[in-house]
Amino acid sequence: MKETKAMPQIRNILLRIIATFAASGLGVIGAGSIAGVPLVKAVLMAGIAGVAVVIEGLSRAFLDDGKLSTTEINEVFNTVDKKARKTSSD
Repeated sequence: MKETKAMPQIRNILLRIIATFAASGLGVIGAGSIAGVPLVKAVLMAGIAGVAVVIEGLSRAFLDDGKLSTTEINEVFNTVDKKARKTSSD
């Protein structure tokens, strides 16, 4: 399989989406147990919500000009990470 120029960028995005799922999902373990929500359900819901925010951000950035620059990608992921840090520190 021939690797195109975009493959490293796609691989980076996919790995960062997986990391977003893990960070979002693991961040609710304590809250889910306190609220009586089953652990797996809490992790899945939070993980999917985090990934949805990332995909929406990437989609909006792509809609602007039909391209995703490294700066745009980083901005989307940084926004999600900053929201997570702010929520966990409140």
